[in-house]
Amino acid sequence: MARSVNKVTLLGNVGKDPEIRSTAGGTMVANLTLATSDNQKDAQGNWQERTEWHNLVAFKRTAEIVRDYVKKGSKLYIEGKITTRSWDDKESGQKRYKTEILVNELVLLSSREEGSGGGQGGYTRAAGSASSAAGFDQRPAAAAAGGDDYAQSAEISDDDIPF
Repeated sequence: MARSVNKVTLLGNVGKDPEIRSTAGGTMVANLTLATSDNQKDAQGNWQERTEWHNLVAFKRTAEIVRDYVKKGSKLYIEGKITTRSWDDKESGQKRYKTEILVNELVLLSSREEGSGGGQGGYTRAAGSASSAAGFDQRPAAAAAGGDDYAQSAEISDDDIPF
């Protein structure tokens, strides 16, 4: 059997505040749109920016992270897969289709000031785990608070430097 791959990687900005809901079984679902842009030359040779809109769906813990940290304008890195849903329109009876990206990994790239409500550099949500992507400070509390005592207590001399 031939192997196939369905993987999407996106880096863009959220178009509007995410919609959060729960299924009948209690599973949290987040729906959001992500804009990606690229530049192309038009017929006259001028560069034109082209924006593509992507419909994203996140479930469970990833949906909670979207609810708590993502809003319009947030810059996100997304990994996921393309899915297409279909249903019968109740009014017209026609078959309708919607192509979406099912989010497997989400990394927040905006700072709180840039609109995401997230932390200092990023929060990542991979399938099955959550961790801080940038801005996890492993220094002792006094050093993290900006104390100079930490730097002085390290007592590094020129003899300690290997070059």
